[in-house]
Amino acid sequence: MNVLIAYVQWFIGWPLIAYVAMVGLAYTIALRAIQFRYFFYSCYITLFPSEHQDKSGKIGGPATTPIQAFINTLSTGVGNGSLAGMATAIHAGGPGAAFWVLAFGVLLMAVRFVEVYISVIYAAKTDRPMLLGGPMLYLKSVPGGKVLSFVYAISCLCLGLTLGSCMQANSIAVSAYATWGTSTYITSALLTLFILYVLCGGSDRVSQVTSKLVPFNLAIFFLASFSLLIYHWSGLFEAMRLIFVSAFNPVSAIGGMLGFSVQQAIRLGMTRSVMATESGLGTAAILFGFTGSNAAIRDACMSMLSTFISSLICFMLAVCIVVSGVWTTGLDSTALTGAAFNTVFCSFGGYLVSFLSLSFGVSVMVGYVYITRATWMFLTGGRFIYGITILYAASVAIGALVKVGVVWGAAEIVTAIMLCINLFGLLWLLPEVIQRLTYDEKRL
Repeated sequence: MNVLIAYVQWFIGWPLIAYVAMVGLAYTIALRAIQFRYFFYSCYITLFPSEHQDKSGKIGGPATTPIQAFINTLSTGVGNGSLAGMATAIHAGGPGAAFWVLAFGVLLMAVRFVEVYISVIYAAKTDRPMLLGGPMLYLKSVPGGKVLSFVYAISCLCLGLTLGSCMQANSIAVSAYATWGTSTYITSALLTLFILYVLCGGSDRVSQVTSKLVPFNLAIFFLASFSLLIYHWSGLFEAMRLIFVSAFNPVSAIGGMLGFSVQQAIRLGMTRSVMATESGLGTAAILFGFTGSNAAIRDACMSMLSTFISSLICFMLAVCIVVSGVWTTGLDSTALTGAAFNTVFCSFGGYLVSFLSLSFGVSVMVGYVYITRATWMFLTGGRFIYGITILYAASVAIGALVKVGVVWGAAEIVTAIMLCINLFGLLWLLPEVIQRLTYDEKRL
């Protein structure tokens, strides 16, 4: 595992940076900057969903609507990866990492559009007893498609059981113990019962939980972040200047004790952008394939907005850390995030971050229920549906009780595999996407 992690860490340097940037630029140019052309349309259809966005299909229970898929996409993207991940990126890569998070977020908006667009098209024309979408379907149209779709599904299932459940439960348990002294056994039991309650309720219950959690989480986060930025408004311009300058001319912290490089800032910015938005991983394509929708452009635009929101949250969090001045303290992860909010809310900043960590973590766990279930049904042909219920609940229970250092490494490996396979498929399907989109835009 350590050898594999070492190779993965090398690969997510310049090789993966170049790969992701190439695919993002290719689609941005080929689709004539689609992320800018359809940005306001994305906002409009999300804020004012039309009457025809109805339920259309079954998948072991009621299907979701596109707006519910959008909320679920946000719930899987906005989690502890943002709260802890951005702090880690600033700690290890300097303020410049924030710039690259935003830059790659813009490129990944085009990637997100394409993966959902082509997923909806392939899901609509596939005659199956159950609704499925995502890379498992459209990868079958590329060379080696059967093998690639199988490997992707296995990797995605592993991601759901590690990043989606195990590590979120661990983060919640650690945070609850550090802040309130709650026993990890109690946290494990409560989280397991909660997840079983959600899983046994089917798609409707998952949608009900995420539709309440996500808006609440975003409201609390933006309120706290805006309060911090207003409190430190006099240093805001200098913080923005530092972020931009450090992106190309790295600045060291603590008198040079931490040395940063451009490659390190770019790598951390890209990986945090991918992990926070999940654009390029294909998970959003799976969620929107769950809807049974035929409106490919509309759904793709809606999903593209979720990438923008996730990127904006990461960038705002980075600005909060830089403008508060705590990025030079040597702290890392949620401790650094808590220190930034402590400058405004005093000792309550740590409690705020712990609460957000718990709420965001629960949101991610619930959102990943769809993804793990969809990949499980693809791999088993729709059989043994209760098997994934038991497996997912068990991963939550175990994750809250054990140290997950190795699990983090495993999550990095499967993320790299998913990213490489999915981006290869999207690049291969570029001519088909251009042809179909040109036709669909004329009808829009």
